[in-house]
Amino acid sequence: MNDHDRDRLLAAAVRLRTEGRPEEARQRLLALCAAFPADAEVAYQTAWAHDVLGLEAEAVPFYERCLDGTGLSEEDRRGALLGLGSTCRVLGQYERAVEVLRGGVERFPDDGALRTFLAMALFNTGEHHESTQLLLNLLAATSEDPHVRQYRAAIEHYARDLHETI
Repeated sequence: MNDHDRDRLLAAAVRLRTEGRPEEARQRLLALCAAFPADAEVAYQTAWAHDVLGLEAEAVPFYERCLDGTGLSEEDRRGALLGLGSTCRVLGQYERAVEVLRGGVERFPDDGALRTFLAMALFNTGEHHESTQLLLNLLAATSEDPHVRQYRAAIEHYARDLHETI
């Protein structure tokens, strides 16, 4: 199988997933992974197909493979970090989820989804203060609610120290 075949087959598998045929996509992606075991993009798409089907534990090795490899676009790397972190969280691997998602936030600091999933994982590890800080800062920075926007500076101020009193 050559690179042209790989591209064509990968596009077809992704199309199957987006058209609501994830099991067919997964089967095709597993075959592609066997043919291209070092291909980070194929591994990423395979992880995604497993996640869509609720096969989180099976998705993890594919996320790890794609993140260890080279050739992922920055957008796919962002998605893989979010996917792996969120999958670890769902599997109850909270510390690992925090580690992966922190790495994602460090690499992509403006990504609100990564920060949101990190906040959830922090909550699961008992880091409620940091979790709430992340969410309050995200809310203050991104909310379109005029009432939240009116108090943005106050929300950001109090988020720095949630225990502050006068």
